[in-house]
Amino acid sequence: MLEQIIEFATNNWMMVATFVVLLILWLGYEFTTSNKAVSCQQATLLVNRENGVFLDIRDRGDFRKGHIAGAVNISLASLKDRAGEIEKYKTKPVIVVCKMGNTASTAVSELQKLGFENASVMRGGMSNWHNDSLPVVTK
Repeated sequence: MLEQIIEFATNNWMMVATFVVLLILWLGYEFTTSNKAVSCQQATLLVNRENGVFLDIRDRGDFRKGHIAGAVNISLASLKDRAGEIEKYKTKPVIVVCKMGNTASTAVSELQKLGFENASVMRGGMSNWHNDSLPVVTK
């Protein structure tokens, strides 16, 4: 078996090298992003039990179409300038929500720089929230 693996690696060294590089890059990304990701259910428990807040970083139009009850809407672009609006949550859970869960990690990193100790990404964003058939509020 080991001989077959070595033979495969020798005959397909470019493919193996590409795989190894991609694996190293992915692992590096995973270990350098200190952002916690929580499920919709975990996020709800953190907000309810520990008096946290949902921070929705989507634009105002998407927010008005449907958001989590009690969520604060601050766009990613204005987060530095408006972080004072959620200052009282600095030591409490701040669950960052975006459309798909991709841009929320940037906001979490920014919040951590500003001293928010318990900032987390809601995995999958509002897309997962809708998929789990959880309630939304429209404005």
